[in-house]
Amino acid sequence: MASARKRLLTGSITFAAGLALWLFGLDVEIFIFTPSKVGVVLMVIGGLEISYGVYRSFRGDGAARG
Repeated sequence: MASARKRLLTGSITFAAGLALWLFGLDVEIFIFTPSKVGVVLMVIGGLEISYGVYRSFRGDGAARG
């Protein structure tokens, strides 16, 4: 279960960082990238990681190993 909890924690942190970039970086443009677009990408990655953590917690870590 530790792996599923770790996935949930890192996914929620990634999602929160992406949400902060999206909310507060709308009017900022850096030379190479726009923080709001990077925030959307981080929110998608965080959401996928949270989904995988939920899947692993329901299925169990033992079933995934073998």
